[in-house]
Amino acid sequence: MVRKFLFDERFQHYSWQTLQKDLISGTIVGIIAIPLGMAFAIASGVKPEYGIYTTIIAGILISLFGGSKFQIGGPTGAFIPILFGIVMSYGYENLLVAGIMAGIILVLMGIFKLGSLIKYIPRPVTIGFTAGIAITIFTGQIASFLGLSGIEKKESFIENMTEIVHQLHTVNLYSVITAVICFITMLLTPRLFPKVPGPLIGLLLSTVVAALLFPGQVDTIGTAYGEIPSSLPSISLPQIDFGTIQQLIGPALVIALLGGIESLLSAVVADGMTNTRHNSNKELIGQGIANIITPLFGGIPATGAIARTATNIKNGAASPLSGIIHGVVVLLILMIFAPYASHVPLASLAPVLMVVAWNMSERHIFSHILKTKTSDSLVLVVTFLLTVFVDLTTGVEVGLLLAVVLFTKRMVDAQVIAKALPNPNKASKKVETQMVTDGHDCPQITIYNVEGPLFFGVAQTFQQTIMHTINHKPSVLLLRMGKVPFIDITGEANLTSIVKDFSKHGTLLISGLNAQPEEMLRKTGLYDLIGEEHFFKSTGEAIQFALYHLDTTKCLGCKHFAFSECKSLSNSKELVVEQKKVYTSIN
Repeated sequence: MVRKFLFDERFQHYSWQTLQKDLISGTIVGIIAIPLGMAFAIASGVKPEYGIYTTIIAGILISLFGGSKFQIGGPTGAFIPILFGIVMSYGYENLLVAGIMAGIILVLMGIFKLGSLIKYIPRPVTIGFTAGIAITIFTGQIASFLGLSGIEKKESFIENMTEIVHQLHTVNLYSVITAVICFITMLLTPRLFPKVPGPLIGLLLSTVVAALLFPGQVDTIGTAYGEIPSSLPSISLPQIDFGTIQQLIGPALVIALLGGIESLLSAVVADGMTNTRHNSNKELIGQGIANIITPLFGGIPATGAIARTATNIKNGAASPLSGIIHGVVVLLILMIFAPYASHVPLASLAPVLMVVAWNMSERHIFSHILKTKTSDSLVLVVTFLLTVFVDLTTGVEVGLLLAVVLFTKRMVDAQVIAKALPNPNKASKKVETQMVTDGHDCPQITIYNVEGPLFFGVAQTFQQTIMHTINHKPSVLLLRMGKVPFIDITGEANLTSIVKDFSKHGTLLISGLNAQPEEMLRKTGLYDLIGEEHFFKSTGEAIQFALYHLDTTKCLGCKHFAFSECKSLSNSKELVVEQKKVYTSIN
C-alpha cells in the first residue's frame, strides 16, 4: 500500500535519460530556493536557517507524497504576512504548533476529498488577497533596502509605514548601494545568462562588493541572527496542550486554507505547462504530511511554490524526483557553505523579496478585472484593501461573503417568471413571453416561463407572481420549467404553497422538468402531490392536455385567440371540440 502511494503513475516509464533531466532541473531549482528560503524566513519574523530547513524537509516530502508530478514545495511569499502575525502574537514555538495543526487539517481535507472545493473560490478573491500580500511583502522590505535603523516591526500596515517614515533620517547609503547592485544584477542576469539564477548571482555579487568596499557598514544575516548552522537540527516536538490548540485553531485554519489554495493553484499551473493532470486530494495529503513533519525540525509552514515549480518544468523536470533532488541539493549546500551565508547583507535580501512580490502581484489580471467595472471589480478591491489594511483572514472572509451576496443578486436579476403564449407568426409556435397583452391572454389557461434556479433568493418573488395569477382563477396553470437547473428546499416550499392553493380550483401542469428539480420534488413528496399525469416532457403535450380539459362554454365569444384552436371554439354553437392539434414542436 505504501509502495503504491509513493511510487504511483508519476514515476512510470522512468529511465536514465529522465534521471539526467531531473538532476539538472532539481539542482537549478535547489540553488534558486536557497536565497528565497532565507528571505522568506526573515520576512516571516524567524531565523533564516528555518527557511532552509523548510526548503529541505518540506521540499522532499511534498514531492514524495504529493499529487503533482512537478510540484516544488517550500516556504513561499504568500505565507509571510500570516506567519509574521502569528510570530508577533504567539511566538515562534506556537508557530510550529500551528504548522503541525495546519498539516493535520490538510491531510483531513485530502482524505475527505475536499481538494475540488478550492476551485469554487472566486478568482477576484484570490487575485485580491494575492495582490494584497504582494504589497505587504514589498513595503515590508523598504526598511532593509534603505538600511533604516531603530525600526520596530508591527502587524499593522499603516503602523509599519508610519514607522518607516519616522526613521527615514537614518537611511544608510551603503545599504542602498548594496541593494541596488543586487537588484540590477537580478534584472540583467536572466537577459545575459538565461540559465543562471538571478537571485543567487545578485546575492553573491552584492555580498562581495559590500565585504570588500565597505566592510562592517551594512547589517548582515550574521549580525542580525548569528551564524547559520551547517546541519539539520535534531527532531524536537514542540509543547502542545489543549489550551494551545484552542488558541491556535484559527491561525492553523488560515495556514491550511492558504496552503491548500496556493499548492493547488501551483499544481494547476504545472498541469497547463505540461499537459498533465494532478491529483488534488493526494496533493493536499502530501502538503499536510510535509507540514506535520517540517516543524519537528524547526521549519515553518510550506506549500507549493508557483515560480519554482514553473522553473522546475522549464529546466526539463521529468518526475517528482526533481523536487526530491532540489531538497537534497539545498541540504548539501547548507552543510558546505552555511558559514558563508552569515555574511549576506540584509539589504541584498530586500530586492529579492521585492521582485518576488512584484511577480506574484498578478498586476495585469488585477487591472483587467478593475476595467470590467462589474461586481467582480468590487470584490477584488474590497478583498485587496482589507488584506493590506486589516489582515488576510478578514480580506478573504469578507471577499467570499461579498462574492456570494453579489452572485445571489445576479441570479435573482437573471430570473425570469413571466406569462407566455405561443407565437402564431412562427411555424414552431414557440412559447414566448412578449406575446401576452391585455387583449391576447387566455382566461382559462395561464402559461408561465420560469427560467433560472428556483432558490431562496427568488422563491418569494416566484410565489407572489404566481399567486397573483391564481387570484384570477384560471382553470389550468402551466409552468414551463425546462430552464430551471435546480430547486433548493426554499424554492420547493414556495412551489408547494402554490400547488396546494391552486389545486383547490384548477389543474397545475409542469413541463420540461430537469433531473435535479424532479429529484427534489420526489424526495419531498411534491411530485406525487401534483400527480405524475400532470408532468410533461414538452410544452406542446401539456397544452394539448390543457385544451381538452377546458370549460368550452367559457370559450364562446372569446376574442383573445391565444391558441390556434380558439377561433373554432369561440364560434362553435354545438361546442364540438376541435380535432387534436399536434404541439410537440413547441419549445
